[in-house]
Amino acid sequence: MSNVSDLDLNLDNLFQPAWAQGKTESNRFEKFTGNEGIKPERRYSDKPGERRGPRRDGPGGGGERRGGPPRGGSKFGDRKSGGFRGDDRRDDRRERPEPPAPLPELNVAFIPEERGVEQLSRQIKMTGRAYPLFQIALLILQKAERYSVQLTARKLADGSPQPLFVCALDESPWTSVDEAVAHVLKNHFATFYQAERTATEPPKGVYTFVAQCGLSGAILGPPNYHDYQNQLRKLHAEKFARMPFDLFKARVKIVKDEVVVKKWIEEQSFKTEYVCLNVPEPLKLATLEEVEKHFRATHKDSIIKPVEKLTVAGLASRSLRCAGLQRLIRQEWEHQKFFPLPIATKLSQQFAQFGLQFFKVNKTVTHVSVARPTFLDLETTPVSENIKRIVDFINANAKCTRRKLIEALAPTPKVVKAPVTEIPVTPAPAAEGAAVAQPAKPAEPAAPEATPEQTAIIVDLHWLIHQGAVLEFADGRMETAKKPAPKPPKPEKKITAGKPAAASEAATNLEAVAGELAAEIPAPAEAPAAAVEPAVAPVIETPVQPEAPLAAEGSAA
Repeated sequence: MSNVSDLDLNLDNLFQPAWAQGKTESNRFEKFTGNEGIKPERRYSDKPGERRGPRRDGPGGGGERRGGPPRGGSKFGDRKSGGFRGDDRRDDRRERPEPPAPLPELNVAFIPEERGVEQLSRQIKMTGRAYPLFQIALLILQKAERYSVQLTARKLADGSPQPLFVCALDESPWTSVDEAVAHVLKNHFATFYQAERTATEPPKGVYTFVAQCGLSGAILGPPNYHDYQNQLRKLHAEKFARMPFDLFKARVKIVKDEVVVKKWIEEQSFKTEYVCLNVPEPLKLATLEEVEKHFRATHKDSIIKPVEKLTVAGLASRSLRCAGLQRLIRQEWEHQKFFPLPIATKLSQQFAQFGLQFFKVNKTVTHVSVARPTFLDLETTPVSENIKRIVDFINANAKCTRRKLIEALAPTPKVVKAPVTEIPVTPAPAAEGAAVAQPAKPAEPAAPEATPEQTAIIVDLHWLIHQGAVLEFADGRMETAKKPAPKPPKPEKKITAGKPAAASEAATNLEAVAGELAAEIPAPAEAPAAAVEPAVAPVIETPVQPEAPLAAEGSAA
């Protein structure tokens, strides 16, 4: 984590014009003439060994014409010779560089330092000024100490996440295990292994020449030596893997120097073994290939760990060992330097945690301040006379600043100083060998203290700014919050005369639909006649008294 002093985030200095920010960097192009990289024109002369004047065709000057073929032939050379001229340079053409490897599928986010954002929030609260959010984001991107880089793996085409690994020894990120293993064995070899060199028998035979790499100077040994091909392939794989093997092999030269031959014989007179450290049982390995296999089997899982999200410090992100990650971060940094929307979004979230507010000026530029613009209606809000004077003065003067406001409303009274007569003082003669006392420099005049009227204006202006009624921008310009435009009234729903007709038409449509549905529904089966009740109105009958029982035959009436 960087210190606050290292962040160098002082908004008062950073938002000043260039001429007021102090000493600028030296111009690196002050000696640039514009002709760098252009070959000087050849000069010729009649005298041997000198080239002064330009060589021209015509009397007194022969030679080739500029921009055309040579005399007596075509631009393709002399046809009689059966081919091109001797200055054909097709064999010297360099091979086309290989296209760069595709960038890893990672999301790159620049996160502002928490302590730096806290420092900025404190300055904004103290000054009360409104600063453009995107300008602050660009200031953070200018120095690597002000941010950290967050890497997040994305999913590839097959649905698996992008591989991302971190070395536990130095927190360096990598996109492949092979690169991470090579990095550990190159930079942290002594942590796991120790090389021991023991004397052995020198190679037998008489050797008068050896093969030496013309690129690195490594001595490979005689071409007829049994280990020559292995050393050749090993050197190509370790240092020149991007170069075609045939082209690399063509750069090998035969050296007959006795010193070089003797040096190779001395190297072959010793044998190097590698002792494994941090293992329960002692173990020695003969070659570096065995060392790599042992490291992968023993230490790889505990040293190289796969991750899905990783945060790297800003300074460390500029010197990553992984070339793909360094290109990706550099490309994203260049993109956000022109439009820092992602870092501005993260910065606004951090500012909101400290209670700052955001608003747009003219609906375009987002600013951050202590309060949002709030219109102060002087007709309905009871305020003091000083506040009315401040608001009226700002409204009446465009591009008003704090200094102009104070000078207009509470000017500093002029003090007439009485002339002071200086009395010459003759210094006493100094003793021999004593240092001569230098006259004291006059003290600089102190800044005048604020008067009570100016203090009252400053206090009221501070209240207006923190209430959002007055906006003070980064360049010192002040404005008052504008009155919000009235909202247009909502249109009332009017009942038109055609609505009843529409209702009757809708009812007719509903009846038609109901008729169609009734036609589609099958009628129920007919019931028997006895069960059918007549569809007549019920008849109410009066109750009839029961007759007396008839007498039995033979009985008296």
